[in-house]
Amino acid sequence: MKNTAKLLNGAQFTIAAAEPRQWPPEPAAEVAFAGRSNVGKSSAINTIAGRKGLARTSKTPGRTQQIVFFDLGGGARLVDLPGYGYARVPDRLRAGWAVLIERYLSEREALRGLILVMDARHPLTELDRNLLEWCEPAGRPVHILLTKTDKLSRNQAKQTEMKVAQAVSELENEVTVQLFSSLKRTGVEQAREKIGTWFGDR
Repeated sequence: MKNTAKLLNGAQFTIAAAEPRQWPPEPAAEVAFAGRSNVGKSSAINTIAGRKGLARTSKTPGRTQQIVFFDLGGGARLVDLPGYGYARVPDRLRAGWAVLIERYLSEREALRGLILVMDARHPLTELDRNLLEWCEPAGRPVHILLTKTDKLSRNQAKQTEMKVAQAVSELENEVTVQLFSSLKRTGVEQAREKIGTWFGDR
């Protein structure tokens, strides 16, 4: 676990890619983060990596408009996918992000697993389910972070976790679920453990 924390803490910005030809060369192992706009994805990345300003955070949905790659060294990378759903951008650009995300999830051989960030108060939206469907045919493992659990009671959070786990249990690919809060640092070690597993705890 200490090795995983150290690996993540060494994350360095590599490139913000607007199209596939700009993606860094494979076969480095990658773990990607995805989620609806404004669910706390960037905050989750920063908290898990132990790097306050690694991924840009904003109160304006849709700020991440490209696929952002962070090099961890040792042949590993973190990847920040554009937030999907509502964003204050033209519809054509937002649709382009969806195509970019789907192509990355279906074609990127380096992808070892996907961290899917959901607001614990509004989990499994239609767009979340769509993303899970994209991952299923390719057999991509998914780990769901139910964020902002600090805004729920302990009982509400646990009930939400059980409901989401039950809802995804019928999917063919591996999908796991946990509670998470960047504010209270809830679930940070559990998330790091999952990422370390995908990286082979290198």
